[in-house]
Amino acid sequence: MNLKNKLSCFIKKEKALLKLLKNTGFQNQPYTQWIENFNNFGSFKVQDNRTVEENELIYLRKENQQLRMENDILKQAALIIGKK
Repeated sequence: MNLKNKLSCFIKKEKALLKLLKNTGFQNQPYTQWIENFNNFGSFKVQDNRTVEENELIYLRKENQQLRMENDILKQAALIIGKK
């Protein structure tokens, strides 16, 4: 069992979160979010903890960025061709 799994089990076994944070030096918010994600989704990987909507938003943002780049290239090409 890796360290993250051990810590998650440790918290589940009634150890006070604040005492654990003080002893380990973890920041409160990121650590509690990390444990909550593991308990809800069973994984520590960010991509495994995203909702369908979050994944779709990421995909659409990437696609939008790609289309903007293509549009800029076409505008530049049109200007070059128009000058000839």
